[in-house]
Amino acid sequence: MAVSPSFRAYLLEQMGGIRPLTTRPMFGGLTFFAEGRAFALVAHEVLYFKVDDTNRPDFEAAGMGPFLPFGDPAKPMQYYELPSEVLEDPDELAVWMTKAIAVADRAKPKARKPRS
Repeated sequence: MAVSPSFRAYLLEQMGGIRPLTTRPMFGGLTFFAEGRAFALVAHEVLYFKVDDTNRPDFEAAGMGPFLPFGDPAKPMQYYELPSEVLEDPDELAVWMTKAIAVADRAKPKARKPRS
């Protein structure tokens, strides 16, 4: 699932112009973070954004499917492939990124209260 340096650079150019991002290799691919929140990943040169019930319909309406790291449709990850045309439109990309980052923010585990 390695990501080529040129694809990584392209994604950073497209998305990094919208918001500051960091990346980290994970699970043989690449994960993108905004403000410490994992909101996107790349596997096999395909970009996926984090989804929940609020933004999944956008991906489904565009005909995009989930990331299936194990090939089993019964075990999808909560990331869907981003339509390639979205990457070419900075305004549209900003909308999709904002939604995915909001999903990541909601999915972040709450800090535990210390036991008394």
